[in-house]
Amino acid sequence: MILDIILIVLGIAAVLYGADRLTAGVSALARRMNIPEMVIGLTIVAAGTSAPEFFVSFMSAIKGTPDMAVGNVVGSNIFNVLLIVGVTAMVTPISVTRATVSKDMLWAIASAVVFLCLCFDSLSPSINGNVISRLDGIILLVIFSTFMGVTLKTAHKATPQQPSPQTSAKKESIAKNTMFFLLGLAMLIYGSNVFVESASNVATALGVSEGIIGLTIVAGGTSLPELATSVVAAKKGNSAMAIGNVIGSNVFNTLAILGTTAVICPMQINGISVVDISTMGLSMLVLWLFSFTKLRVERWEGAVLTAGFAAYLSFLLYSAIQH
Repeated sequence: MILDIILIVLGIAAVLYGADRLTAGVSALARRMNIPEMVIGLTIVAAGTSAPEFFVSFMSAIKGTPDMAVGNVVGSNIFNVLLIVGVTAMVTPISVTRATVSKDMLWAIASAVVFLCLCFDSLSPSINGNVISRLDGIILLVIFSTFMGVTLKTAHKATPQQPSPQTSAKKESIAKNTMFFLLGLAMLIYGSNVFVESASNVATALGVSEGIIGLTIVAGGTSLPELATSVVAAKKGNSAMAIGNVIGSNVFNTLAILGTTAVICPMQINGISVVDISTMGLSMLVLWLFSFTKLRVERWEGAVLTAGFAAYLSFLLYSAIQH
């Protein structure tokens, strides 16, 4: 099991390095093609920080551990809102724009509600054994496409089209950036594969369900890009970027990642409960309420979010011990 733990760490490192190289390569290529910075931020950067979740979830589904795939996304979203925003707000109170409160956060809440509804194949109160089918995946992807369309349309209206200045000294070769893209993709696939296999082995050895492993270790590991982005933003005095990163990542995780994974490989839900998915939605709702009051997340509110994460983690550990 020690070897598997070492491989988990190496897998996380490979995934994070791959996500960084992939994002850097694609962003540079996009700029060379004169794609507006706003579009790059809303699409490539959001996809880049969620790339670990996508590849880990995809490899989990392919390897026959769908509960880890779903647990990874649900756990990452909870981790993002309760821990990342909570800690960031305690460091520096977060200012939130009115547009974020009235639009973006509502999309994140709605995506969680839609996903919860799709998890029920019958009137039974339990979701275990139900399947997230290809049709469910298509529904999630259609909603995600609508979200992106609305977001890009709003950004287009709000931002005047200006050509981004490029100096010859800053121009990078297409070959170099293509190499970064391919290297990042390869590292993501390899790292995700090693990570999922090793995490599954550890779960089996400890007698813990793969769903719990997905909600905790895997979710925490794949959320490291969002954590790093938020901490850096807070240190630079741009804490608003932290909350935007979290919201965009949560929408992308729920709609795009689970939607794409389900279309490629339908996932049967095991080890994930209504409590887990409800916590994902409720945490976003609480964040919306905190932001709605004064368009600001205060330090004490950050402490409440962090305490909520500690309570949820305690619940997971208690459930694991009981089983």
